[in-house]
Amino acid sequence: MRFELMLPYQIREAIANNTPIVLPIGVIEYHGEHMAIGMDTLAVTKVLDRLERQMEVIILPPFSYGASSYAVAAPEGSGTLNVDSSVLAPLAEQIFTGLLRIGFRNIHGIVHHQTENFSSGMPTDLAFKIGARQAIFKFQEHTEGEAWWGSQDMSDYYNRHQEGSDPFNWIKLHPLMDDEIIKNYIFDHAGEGETSLLMALAPEGVEMDRVSENTTWYTKSAANSSSEKGELVTLKIINSLIERLK
Repeated sequence: MRFELMLPYQIREAIANNTPIVLPIGVIEYHGEHMAIGMDTLAVTKVLDRLERQMEVIILPPFSYGASSYAVAAPEGSGTLNVDSSVLAPLAEQIFTGLLRIGFRNIHGIVHHQTENFSSGMPTDLAFKIGARQAIFKFQEHTEGEAWWGSQDMSDYYNRHQEGSDPFNWIKLHPLMDDEIIKNYIFDHAGEGETSLLMALAPEGVEMDRVSENTTWYTKSAANSSSEKGELVTLKIINSLIERLK
C-alpha cells in the first residue's frame, strides 16, 4: 500500500495492526555509461513493488537525495548528485518524528548504497540511523518527560528489548541485501552484480550495448550480466526482507 494513497481510516487501521511502514533510501550516482543514475533507489523501490504482493506493507515515497559522495565520479556530466550527510541527519530526524507522531511504531528504512559497510556505517545510512535515534529520544522526552527510561514503567525494558518491542526498535535501518546475500552474490558497483539486478528490476535503466563504452575498472564485469542472475538475487532479497520486516 502506498502511503500517499491512504485514507485516514486506513492509516488508523495500519497503526492498530502494527503494519510495517518502509522508507526507500537511495542516492543519485554515476553507474557507468550503461546504467541509470538512480540505480540505488530503483533497486529498493522495485524490490518493494514485488514485496507488497507477498506481505502487507506501507511504502513511503522514496528518498533519493542521499550522500552519494564524489568517490566514484565527479558530478560534471556524470549525473552524480551528492547531499552532505550533515544535512541528511536532521532531515531524517524530522521524517521519523513525523511518522512517530502519526502513530507508527514499526518503521523501517531500506538503503542500497555502500552497504557492504553497513555494520560500520557509511554517510547515508549513518545519517538516517542518527536521525532515527534522535527522533526516538526527543519523541519520548516530549511525550513521557525527562527520565522516561529510568521510570518504574520501564522496569521491563530489557525484556521488551529482547522481544523487539522497546522504543529503540520502533525505527530500524536495513541494507537491501543482508550479510548472507552479499557474501554469496556478486556484490559490486555497476558491474555484473548491480547490472544484473537492474536488468531484472528495471530493464529500461540498462543499455547493454553501451557496456563497451565503459573505461572504469568497476564496470568491466558488466559484460557478464543477465536478468536471470538478477532474478535469482531478487528472490533472495524479498525472502530476507519478509523475515526482517515481519
